[in-house]
Amino acid sequence: MDNRLSVPGASPVPEPPRRSRRVLRRVLVAALAGGVVAGAVLALLPGEHPVGGPPAPGPRAQARTQALTTVTYGVPAALPGLTGLIGRQEARVRAQPRDARAWAVLGSAYVERGRRAGDAADYPRAERALRTSLEVRGTRNSEALGGLAALALARRDFPAAKRYGEQALKAAPKQWSAYPPLIDAYTGLGDYKNARSTLDKLLGLRTDAAARPAVMARAAAVYRDRGWREDAVAQLTDAAAAARTPAAQAAWLAGVGQLAWERGDLPDALRHFEAALRLDPDQRVAPAGRARTLAAMGRTSEALAVYRAAVKERPRPEDLLELGELYESLGRTELAEEQYARLRTAVRGSVAGGVDEELLIGRFEADHGDAWEAVDRLREEWRRQPGIEVADALGWALHRSGEDQEALTYATVATDKAKGGGVRSALYAFHLGVIEGELERYGPARRHLQEALRINPYFSPLRVPVAREALQELGDVPNEPPPSE
Repeated sequence: MDNRLSVPGASPVPEPPRRSRRVLRRVLVAALAGGVVAGAVLALLPGEHPVGGPPAPGPRAQARTQALTTVTYGVPAALPGLTGLIGRQEARVRAQPRDARAWAVLGSAYVERGRRAGDAADYPRAERALRTSLEVRGTRNSEALGGLAALALARRDFPAAKRYGEQALKAAPKQWSAYPPLIDAYTGLGDYKNARSTLDKLLGLRTDAAARPAVMARAAAVYRDRGWREDAVAQLTDAAAAARTPAAQAAWLAGVGQLAWERGDLPDALRHFEAALRLDPDQRVAPAGRARTLAAMGRTSEALAVYRAAVKERPRPEDLLELGELYESLGRTELAEEQYARLRTAVRGSVAGGVDEELLIGRFEADHGDAWEAVDRLREEWRRQPGIEVADALGWALHRSGEDQEALTYATVATDKAKGGGVRSALYAFHLGVIEGELERYGPARRHLQEALRINPYFSPLRVPVAREALQELGDVPNEPPPSE
């Protein structure tokens, strides 16, 4: 593939939630996913306020505040509302070209719409608007800097996201919205120590009720990366319960569904993905999650229909890869190749918008194309932004190229709690187990292949059969102690 990219009040509980509250949260999860939300969720339309809340500010100040809040990083917004906001802000900057905040809101709205609609063509527009805002107000413009950090994250450019995020935080250290982009930037760079300390600072702020759901969602992402699954679910469930809009509630329910999928709980995953779609039909994560879950349940025809609908217009490249691999697992190679061809086209569109797709291209090439090209791409990606996703992909590409000894180094990084943050990934464990098997480290290979199937017995339609076959060839685990840490 010729798509190289040269540029690309605190949470209610500052510590992980106590176990005594988890039963209540599980009940709430079931209620949310089943649609019984009237008494549990305060879903406000734009411009509405809770009964008995503070009096609304004047119309002009309220409109400006709502506009900026709508496009704050980590606060999901509905596509129709974003399109309307963009139209209003475009008119405003034409009438008042020296309005720095209007330019910042416009740029941030482009970022969010591009991310939600899967249209990278919005990203260059976003960059122009945000840089115009900086030119008008100067480098202490926290709104524009935050927007540029969000844009860099949408483009998977973690070094730039870190740079802009740190500048935004310096300009507005008491502003909660400056923290989430920086947490995600550190995570993408494999800097988990700074990601956690930044989360601690965010949790220590006195955020208002409107901000707390987004703060809890960000905490959930960090907890997930540390392997604290129940705590991540609890935080996302609370975020969905406190969501102020259907779009936000849908996004966080889809997140709960993804966590359920990662632990192999298919009924729970399907329930949450479907609940998210009922609330927000424009949700882009939920359809693929629903299709993936249906396929794992053996409901293949339904899964294929949902996938085809999800990738009909402006498909996400990762969804095309999933659909192609599902077709491949069913022996329908021509249809699989059709999806892979569409993936190449989709990637070219993303790269044209400034998105760094090297990780996805590397993964695709390792399994379905030129493994040495995958190694070259992923080595450069690791040099630039060494997160655990890149470590896992590079390790696997090296294995596919026959370089298993070096592959083991990166696969170990991806599964090492001290280096990778502790995320429990069936795919990472599978990759490590296969590599260890090739190196005749049979005991560790058995353990990691079994771990992959314990974490999620359905993690991949192509790889689960390979894991089971490898375990059969390896035989029973001998009665020996595991190697010391």
